[in-house]
Amino acid sequence: MRPGEKLTSDLITEFEQYRRLFNNIPAEIGVFDPEGRFLFNTPSGIPDPEMREWVLGKTHHDYCRKRNYPMAIADKRQGVIEDCVTGKEAITFEEVWTDKQGRGRHRHYVRTFSPVLDAAGNVTHVLAYGQEITDLKTAEHELRRALAEVETLKDRLQAENLYLQEEIKTHHNFAEIVGRSIAIQNVLEAVETVAPTEANVVITGETGTGKELVARAVHALSPRKDKPLIKVNCASIPRELFESEFFGHVRGAFTGAIRDRVGRFQLADGGTLFLDEVVEIPLEMQSKLLRVIQDGEYERVGEGKTRTVDVRIITATNRDLKQEVEAGRFRQDLYYRFNVFPIEVAPLRHRREDIPLLARHYVEQAARKLNRPMPHFTTAEVRRLQGYDWPGNVRELQNVIERALITQQPGRRLHFDLPGAGSLGQRRGKSNGPGADSGEDVVPEFEMRRRERENLLAALRQTNWRIYGPGGAADLLGVKPTTLTSRVKKMGLERPRPKW
Repeated sequence: MRPGEKLTSDLITEFEQYRRLFNNIPAEIGVFDPEGRFLFNTPSGIPDPEMREWVLGKTHHDYCRKRNYPMAIADKRQGVIEDCVTGKEAITFEEVWTDKQGRGRHRHYVRTFSPVLDAAGNVTHVLAYGQEITDLKTAEHELRRALAEVETLKDRLQAENLYLQEEIKTHHNFAEIVGRSIAIQNVLEAVETVAPTEANVVITGETGTGKELVARAVHALSPRKDKPLIKVNCASIPRELFESEFFGHVRGAFTGAIRDRVGRFQLADGGTLFLDEVVEIPLEMQSKLLRVIQDGEYERVGEGKTRTVDVRIITATNRDLKQEVEAGRFRQDLYYRFNVFPIEVAPLRHRREDIPLLARHYVEQAARKLNRPMPHFTTAEVRRLQGYDWPGNVRELQNVIERALITQQPGRRLHFDLPGAGSLGQRRGKSNGPGADSGEDVVPEFEMRRRERENLLAALRQTNWRIYGPGGAADLLGVKPTTLTSRVKKMGLERPRPKW
């Protein structure tokens, strides 16, 4: 059919047959000649009757120009018709329409153009079938998003499971904090005060004092207790892997990155991140750490996507953070971010009154672990434990007790092997040197320190913890107030907080 050529009676009859066949079908069906001109279209394809009449004998370019549709649509359809006629095979493709109002909504269609051949194998018509699949596409998109979320959750659960397995392998002590000393009571009161807040906490104290137990107590009493507490030992991470450890990486980000990995921050999302030995974080990493603490945003290594995270930070160190800042090894702005609420854990030598409780606790724990009956140990052995300075603190005490149970002979009482420390009887016995027969008792050093501590506490209690001025504790003890203040600090003594 040529442009401008009038429809013959035979063609009109043919169109009427098409109409009777296809008008009631709810799909878009069209018939075109080999040059791509409209011969017929159902109301589902062109709802306006006048437009359906007008378009007969015209091409898709004419139709799109008339309706102000994108010409790219016409180019695509005309090209498919040409390929269909040339190749004499059906072609299926997808088509996307954006609404004219520019609201960004899309309509998706799938269309099939099929050649109709005569007996000689020549293409006489092209039959087009179209169906809207917007709902199907939307459902497909939602399904893909759901699957992506499931995959993300799966990766996170696998990472959390791996982390928990690693935690179990390291045999961490999950026991409650044990002790009745003023130093421990001060720690527990500080934990109860800060735990319900969102404040970052820095825990200081010598190695082995139980800083991780304090961190776990803060988390357990916080609103985040149902979310994970994730620990990072900053001293055990190679310098070049800090960023990957904290933020994760994608496959191929660096040599050895054979799969995506979730970082500790993502694992702790909604919960608490415990950074142990925080001073070991390299300076170049501290700036990136500051960003995620300030803005809650980070990127995985090798990935351009910005992720958000909500974590509470608890840090621990056995060094003086302020001195590290002054030495230029730690960023001052990061120090202030961490040091919102400091908690100091006193060394074991400053709370010897806790040693009997700790000893019994660890003996019971070790007996269960080794499947042994609960052993007995004498008061003299406990005094020996109290007389030792414990440079390794609670951790060393736990190891000494466990070693004693392992080496205990059947039927014998428990004996603790202390490095460089004899029994109390040996230390208080007579010497072989001059004056050995003098009859004078020798008071061990630990007993002198204990008496000094008890005397100092008695003076503080009598004066209601007032150090300066007439009638103050310094005046009562006959020492300078500055000297007494230094001793109080050295012994880890703090005034009890009132309980309302």
